Amino acid sequence: MRLKMPVHGYQHFSLALFVWLSIWRVCFCYKFLVVPFEGSHWLNMEVLIKALHSRGHTIDVIRTINSWYIKADTPHYNSITVSVNEVFDSDFVQPLLEKTFAIGRQESSLMTFLEVHFHLFKAMSRTVEVMCKMATEILKDDNLMAHLRESRYDLVLTDPELGAGILLAHALQLPFVYNVRWVMNKEAHLLLAPSPLSYVPMTGSGLSDKMTYFQMIKNLIYFVTWDIPYRFSFIPQYQAVCDQFFGPEVRFDELILKAELWLMRTDFVFEFRRPTMPNIIYIGGLQCKPAETLPDHLEDFVQSSGEHGVIVMSLGTIVSQLPEDLADEIAAAFAKLPQKVIWSYRGSKPSTLGNNTLLVDWMPQNDVLGHPKTKLFVSHGGTSGVMEAIYHAVPVVGIPLFFDQYDNLVRLTERGAGVIVTLSSVDKDNNFLKALQEVLTEPSYRKNIQGLSERHKDQLIPPLDIAAFGTESVVRRKGAPQPRTEPYKMPWYVYHSLDVYISLSGVVTVLLLTVFMMIRLLCSTCKRKLKRD
Repeated sequence: MRLKMPVHGYQHFSLALFVWLSIWRVCFCYKFLVVPFEGSHWLNMEVLIKALHSRGHTIDVIRTINSWYIKADTPHYNSITVSVNEVFDSDFVQPLLEKTFAIGRQESSLMTFLEVHFHLFKAMSRTVEVMCKMATEILKDDNLMAHLRESRYDLVLTDPELGAGILLAHALQLPFVYNVRWVMNKEAHLLLAPSPLSYVPMTGSGLSDKMTYFQMIKNLIYFVTWDIPYRFSFIPQYQAVCDQFFGPEVRFDELILKAELWLMRTDFVFEFRRPTMPNIIYIGGLQCKPAETLPDHLEDFVQSSGEHGVIVMSLGTIVSQLPEDLADEIAAAFAKLPQKVIWSYRGSKPSTLGNNTLLVDWMPQNDVLGHPKTKLFVSHGGTSGVMEAIYHAVPVVGIPLFFDQYDNLVRLTERGAGVIVTLSSVDKDNNFLKALQEVLTEPSYRKNIQGLSERHKDQLIPPLDIAAFGTESVVRRKGAPQPRTEPYKMPWYVYHSLDVYISLSGVVTVLLLTVFMMIRLLCSTCKRKLKRD
C-alpha cells in the first residue's frame, strides 16, 4: 500500500525544508579570503573556489591590477584588486622559457646542469621579490587592511608558492589552509613530513624511490641545491617583510608551518610512497570530471579520425609557442601518423604541418582527453595535466621543460603509463615519432594507465568534496581536524637525534676505555707477580 501525503502536507514539508536550508546557510556558511598564485596554480584554485561557493560560502579573492588569469568580475567570488603593477605573467616567464629551450636542447652535461639551475633560481628569486613587494603593498595600505579586518573572515585560503597569503593571515590573526604542492622552490612534504633521502627523490633529480648508492649521492646533491637558495635567499626576503611589519621575533620559516591544513595536489596512485602527516589531505585530480560534449568544430574533427582516433598535445598554460625548428619537427612527426591531432599552439604555423593536425588557441582539455576516440596525450608533464590523463586513462608522451615536470613524467614511466622525450632529443633520429608510435601500438601503456585510472577513481568521496569539507572543518572545529606536528621547534641536530647518538657514543667510548684500562692494569699486575715468582 502506498501512502499519499496531502497537498498541504507537501507545502508544509517544502516550507520546513526551505526554513531549515535558510538556517543552515546563516549558521554554517563562512567567509573566506583567498590569496592565490597565478598561472596553472590559479586554474586549480578556481575549481576549489567554485565548489566552496556552491556550498553557500562567500569568497573574496585578492588579485593585482594586471592579473594574468584572475578575473575581476565573476559570479563565484568578489575580487579585491591591489595596486601592484609588476606581476607574475606571460611577459615575466617568457625570458625564462626562451633560456630553458636554449639550454635544454643542448647535450646533458655538468655545465648545462649548472646553467639551468642558475637561471631557474634567478627566476624564482625574482618571483619572490615581486611577491614580497605585493605583500608590502597590502600590509602598508591602512584602508585595505581596515576593510579586511571589518570583513570578519573565517579563514584564509592560500597557495604557499606565494608567501603574501601567509603574512596576511598572520596580520589578520586568522587560521589558514594551503592549496599546495610547492612552497616556493620546495616540494611541500619536505617542510612538514620526514623525507629520507634514501627513497624520497628530490625535485629535478629524475629519480624514482628505488635508488642505487650513486643515485642517493645525486639525490643528496639535488637536496642541497634546492635547500641553499630557499634558506639563504627566499626566506630572508620574506623575513625582511616580517621584520618591517611584525618585528624580528616573528619568524617567517615558522609561520609557513602553521597552516592548519595542507590540501596536497597529488595522489598516492601517482606519487611514490613516502611518510606523511595527519594534517595533509590528498586532493590530486580535484579538477577532473567526466567529459562533457565538445564544441561542434572539435567534435566534427574528432569524429573524422575514424578508427585511428585522436592525439592531443598541450604544453600547458605558460608555453604558447616553440622554437620554429622544434615546432616543425613535431609537426612533421604528427603528419606521418594516421591519427588526427589537436594541438594547443599559439605560435606561427609550422611549415611541416600536416592535414591531420588542427592548431587551436584553446581547448577544453578535460573534455578532449575524456573523449572515447582520444588515444594519446603529448604533455609537458604539469601536475594537473598528468592527473587528467590518469583520470581519463590516456597514456602519455612527455616533453618536460623545467622544474617538476620531468619528475612527474618519471612517475608515469615507472608505472608503464608513458614515455619521456627530452628537449635535447626531440629532433634527433626521429625520437619523437618513435615514442608516439611505441605508445600507440604497444597495448601495455593503455592497460597500465587504465589500472591507475581505476584506482584513482575508486574513492568513497571525490577529491573536490574532500577539499571543500576539509576547508570547512578548520572553521567548524576552530583548527585542523588532526593535531599538527611541530618539528620546527627542535634544532636540526635534535630532530635527527645527533645529540643522543653523540652522548651515547661518548658513554660507550668511556666504558670501553675503562674496561680496556682495567684489563691492561690487571694484565700488568699479573705479569709483575709472575716475574717475582
